[in-house]
Amino acid sequence: MDIDPNTKVQDWTDDQVSAIRNLLDTEIKVEGALRSEINGNIRRLIEIGSYRGVRHRKGLPVRGQRTQTNARTRKGKKRTVAGKKK
Repeated sequence: MDIDPNTKVQDWTDDQVSAIRNLLDTEIKVEGALRSEINGNIRRLIEIGSYRGVRHRKGLPVRGQRTQTNARTRKGKKRTVAGKKK
């Protein structure tokens, strides 16, 4: 069933709502299924020992971002290392 993209949601008929719901249920992964697929992909990268899998395991940025500064979201709260004593 083709649904006009210009139709507002409040103007949808019951048939259009059920068609969209059926499409979401059958053809598109959402919620738990999508989350489990993503976790499975990450687990696979870690198991085969790829570079990206190693970065996931260490909790570092995976997509080539710099880590000398920034990257606090992946690395966690800053841990100060004491200066060298003389």
